Amino acid sequence: MDGGGATVLIVDDSPTETFVIKKIVEGAGFTTATAENGESGVAEAKRIKPDVILMDVVMPGLNGFQATRQLSKDPETMGIPVIMVTTKDQETDRAWGLRQGAKEYVVKPIVPAELISKIGAVLNG
Repeated sequence: MDGGGATVLIVDDSPTETFVIKKIVEGAGFTTATAENGESGVAEAKRIKPDVILMDVVMPGLNGFQATRQLSKDPETMGIPVIMVTTKDQETDRAWGLRQGAKEYVVKPIVPAELISKIGAVLNG
């Protein structure tokens, strides 16, 4: 798949996870930007206006659910689709993530094809 110049913001507090996700996403032809926590993720989203945000849930400070809620309520960022990318695999976590404004939910460990397919799906909305 060719990312067609779309920018994906990866928000994750783990450098290892960020590296893995970045490789998958860039391998599919997308441009990436990164942020290491919820606060910087929200700030970076406002600054660069990415096409998609991949949001970890468990982070210190502002967690992924809170950051997603902030983004989905802010007129500046509400149009940017958020995909939760997390180890939290309970159906209740998924439902809660979607209620906060996330468009999709991907459970770690990431299956590259699934992640790319979900990015494509939210981009083509």
